[in-house]
Amino acid sequence: QVQLVESGGGLVQPGGSLRLSCAASGTMFRIDIMGWYRQAPGTQRELLATITSGGSTNYADSVKGRFTISRDNAKNTVYLQMNSLKPEDTAVYYCNADVQLEMWVSTRNRYWGQGTQVTVSS
Repeated sequence: QVQLVESGGGLVQPGGSLRLSCAASGTMFRIDIMGWYRQAPGTQRELLATITSGGSTNYADSVKGRFTISRDNAKNTVYLQMNSLKPEDTAVYYCNADVQLEMWVSTRNRYWGQGTQVTVSS
């Protein structure tokens, strides 16, 4: 079974920075796309950024220029560097990963982390 574990959330003042990490563990062949989402109370889960195994990235307009997604394939870990944080960035942040479990089975399964709270407040 594949597990994703996020870390790095917390309380930060407006204008501050945080770096989230998400480590995947378990038996797997490879991880394709990894991504970060967030969900504030009463809202739908919002896609923030994705990164392929080759390092190609995409960002939502709401975080472009402030957030940076990166990954370490050797560690099966994805990161989200968040700068210039605003109160409206307050949410639970989730990572996900599209995983190919076996070399001879091309199906990808999507796994989610448990979420980490980010609160931006003075």
